[in-house]
Amino acid sequence: MSVHKKEVKRITTHTIQEMKMRGEKISSLTAYDYSLAKLVDAAGVEIILVGDSASNVMAGNETTLPITLDHMIYHATSVVRAVKRALVVVDLPFGSYQGNSAKALESAVRIMKESGAHAVKLEGGVEIRESVTRILSAGVPVMGHLGLTPQSIYKFGTYTVRAREEAEAAKLKEDAAMLDEVGCFAVVLEKIPAKLSQEVTESIKIPTIGIGAGPYTDGQILVLHDLLGINRGFKPRFLRQYADLATVIEDAISNYVVDVKAQSFPNEQESY
Repeated sequence: MSVHKKEVKRITTHTIQEMKMRGEKISSLTAYDYSLAKLVDAAGVEIILVGDSASNVMAGNETTLPITLDHMIYHATSVVRAVKRALVVVDLPFGSYQGNSAKALESAVRIMKESGAHAVKLEGGVEIRESVTRILSAGVPVMGHLGLTPQSIYKFGTYTVRAREEAEAAKLKEDAAMLDEVGCFAVVLEKIPAKLSQEVTESIKIPTIGIGAGPYTDGQILVLHDLLGINRGFKPRFLRQYADLATVIEDAISNYVVDVKAQSFPNEQESY
């Protein structure tokens, strides 16, 4: 007797574009491992970003700069194994694409071939145009990233809001138009004024995904560990914390320690 299984419709770059056209907001979260990626996918998120923020939340680094291409492929492979529906996008890490379009293409191809991911993300505008176009020419979908670009943190010297000044805002608009023109399927706008993100969103054809960029973007993204309240002490203005898992997890482990020391775990029912 055959059992009918419900078909899972895969989210694609075309799906994301259609969502913008009909005004449906796009939900996105980061994930870095199999177990949590499986939960994020099952919850209905459209885009899962295997972010270089793994450098911070998984490895404990101060910035995203130390993470390598091999590390990103490892995390991406774990996520792809778990995902049945969402579009999986992977960050190209610092040093794997800047200033060398041939290296950029090689990095993107490695991610696609070795992890099975569906797209890559690059930070920057006109400075990386050649890398973006070369990757796109190989048939690899590209998501852009403008505004606060964490890989350039030592250039900025601060994580403050970007593009408040007219000159920087004008450049961001030009960069967004360029990414749209060359064929990117979406662009992340990070930590910029809401009015500017609205102007960009309304001026380009591709979807915008905001983080700290106000409500007018086509979608939103947060770091999963921030949303779940696993990272204590990190509460920027743009973050809405949906759970306090740090407390839940710590309490659970503390109770386990108490039970082990009291010899109440394992009990007779938990033994063979």
